[in-house]
Amino acid sequence: MTRKARAQRIHAQLEEFFPTVEPALDHRDPFTLLVAVLLSAQTTDKKVNEVTPALFELGPSPEAMAARSPEQVLEIIRPLGLAPGKSRNVVALSKLLMERHQGVVPANLPDLEALPGVGHKTASVVMAQAFDVPAFPVDTHIHRLAWRWGLSEAKNVEQTERDLMALFPKDSWNKLHLQIIFFGRQYCPARTHKPDHCPICSWAFSAQRRKVETSRR
Repeated sequence: MTRKARAQRIHAQLEEFFPTVEPALDHRDPFTLLVAVLLSAQTTDKKVNEVTPALFELGPSPEAMAARSPEQVLEIIRPLGLAPGKSRNVVALSKLLMERHQGVVPANLPDLEALPGVGHKTASVVMAQAFDVPAFPVDTHIHRLAWRWGLSEAKNVEQTERDLMALFPKDSWNKLHLQIIFFGRQYCPARTHKPDHCPICSWAFSAQRRKVETSRR
């Protein structure tokens, strides 16, 4: 089976399992989405959603958040991983939004990636979910599944992103990256992975990949 045919079959299965998807992080505008995605690094979406109501009451806009101190933000987001650094970045990016963008979240990757604490993946999520611009945010989970399914041999998320963009229609990217994340959580976890029980790995997982993954345990 060619890689393209494999991608088409996987795409069809993901459509069957998750015909509709919604972003997992609670937000109400591009700014609150940007902050929520930044906070989600090395923690769960559930944990982020638990702290953001109080955080967005403290700073509902870039202007309001820029007036807060990192210590005030930290007091709220302390349960999250890497909280001290995240609190500094939330305040710093809010100040930069005021200084450079009149308090408006920019709708382009270079300006987003120039904000404190905002990497390519976070910027891509904002482009896709806030502005509906085709993007394919790839995190370590999507990177792992792309390898398991034989869609990419890449050693890093940047190349995996390029591989997936080449395999799937551009108008499917924004939905597809969420479908892969949701599928991974439910059927294809990082740990206790059982390929024979996974609706996709059961046919897409090669003997070589099975051997490599088994050796990692």
